[in-house]
Amino acid sequence: MPSDLVMAVEQVASYRPSKPELAVFVSGVTSMGLEILAVRIVAPQFGSHIYTVGGILTVFLIALSLGYWQGGKLASTATTRQMSWIMLGTAVYVAVVVYASDLLLAYTSTLALPPRYASVPAVVLLFGPPTYLLGFISPYAAELSAKVGTGEASGHVYALGTIGSIVGSAATTFVLIPTLTVDQIGLLFGLALVGTALVLGLPSPSRRSIVASGLATVVLVAAVGGGPVALDYRGDVVYETGTPHQQLEIVDDGDVRTMYLDGARHSATDLSESERHVFTYTRYFHLPMLLVDDPDEVDDVLFVGGGGYTGPQDFAQQYDATVDVVEIDPEVTDAAETYFGLDRGAVTVHTEDGRQFLQGTDERYDVVVLDAYKKDQVPFHLTTVEFMELLSDRLTEDGVVHANVIAAPSGSAAEFYHAQYETMDAVFPAVYSFRTSDQNAVQNVQIVATADETDFSQTDLAEREAARDIGVDLEDAVENRLEEPEADDAALLTDDRGEVDSLLDPMFGQRYVIEESNGSTTANPAPETESQRALSDS
Repeated sequence: MPSDLVMAVEQVASYRPSKPELAVFVSGVTSMGLEILAVRIVAPQFGSHIYTVGGILTVFLIALSLGYWQGGKLASTATTRQMSWIMLGTAVYVAVVVYASDLLLAYTSTLALPPRYASVPAVVLLFGPPTYLLGFISPYAAELSAKVGTGEASGHVYALGTIGSIVGSAATTFVLIPTLTVDQIGLLFGLALVGTALVLGLPSPSRRSIVASGLATVVLVAAVGGGPVALDYRGDVVYETGTPHQQLEIVDDGDVRTMYLDGARHSATDLSESERHVFTYTRYFHLPMLLVDDPDEVDDVLFVGGGGYTGPQDFAQQYDATVDVVEIDPEVTDAAETYFGLDRGAVTVHTEDGRQFLQGTDERYDVVVLDAYKKDQVPFHLTTVEFMELLSDRLTEDGVVHANVIAAPSGSAAEFYHAQYETMDAVFPAVYSFRTSDQNAVQNVQIVATADETDFSQTDLAEREAARDIGVDLEDAVENRLEEPEADDAALLTDDRGEVDSLLDPMFGQRYVIEESNGSTTANPAPETESQRALSDS
């Protein structure tokens, strides 16, 4: 081994960080870790679309910049003791985030702001103060650095802070979020700050710092162990966890069990009557059986999006067909098996992104059901012309694509529906759409496209519904067929111009109606608060 390399290895092995260096590293870990964690905390209330993520990044950068600026002005009098108090103050505020995040999210969601900015006040209140405080650490550490020269000291601090940010980002994303709850991660960051504050006071910490560190630790533990208790209007939460993709909850309300993903209802089953379609729109998934030449010849079905797997299992039971399901989140699949009776022998599960799966398979399907959309979280790469062309290549000659789109049938909240309709119409020879509620509110609009040339009237579909015994009553579905939307100015969705987020904007805050098969209607009432959006479903 060359002598220069040997010396470098020995220097790294013998390196012992100074107190300011340790503070910079820990502040980098914590600030970036909190930034990643912020998405998981805010998304269930405001969605995880680009506006939420962009707002989080903007607030963190502004808060850090202000901290750097103010810390630089005060750095000439900086001491390690001052850095210790900054760390403790940040730890206490992390406890506030852990304890009061739900309350602050609910209250800030009532502010009358344009939908794309709705999450910003919550992010400012929850993460602005601790990030601002952490911004003081770098200029303080540069002032206290043993390095000779301003440039060398600044470069050293920037490097250590960036390394800490890399560690915080990677550890939070790939290790902490998959294994711990949000509260536990917050506790871990808080304790890291308290521990660093104690180290900064060594070898002779003052009595005040020891007492303050103990109190900060108690506050953190109390925040995690004694969070605010409130009656959950949804029912009894029988299971919840944070997955690498989303917050997953299973809630029982009487005999109805519902899967919530990031606060949005995704699947439901009746524990006392398993064959009942709790949500009416899931019956509409069978509409392709009216558009194919012969339902008995439907041999291969693909669902993109599994959730509780109620739709795929229904198909497996109703038809003599092979059912594939692409579900990106393995923990969702596990929960479906445990709480929704998923029989892995009845369907074949593929754990990956829907588009990547279709790109990697040569299989051709008779029916493809797209059920991966949520009201305010739509994976745009599953909406574009390029994706629809890929779908077309994976269909049999008379194959059918069924897309479950959440939008209003008309009006301003219909923009996404119109865009998706026009995009599918640009690829497929024939496209049909169906409303699932008589109301003009936001609802589950079903778009069905055929791979061959078809021209079914509503009468044609009604005759097929009466003649075909497919085991599901689709009379109401046929009656709810929509006329082709007059949307010549609708956006054509493409990979290089995914306008989905802006198309969803008009739906924010609007009532979302979900018809239930027993004749009742579940709705997100015209909300006075954005917090009621948790009633939305996909």
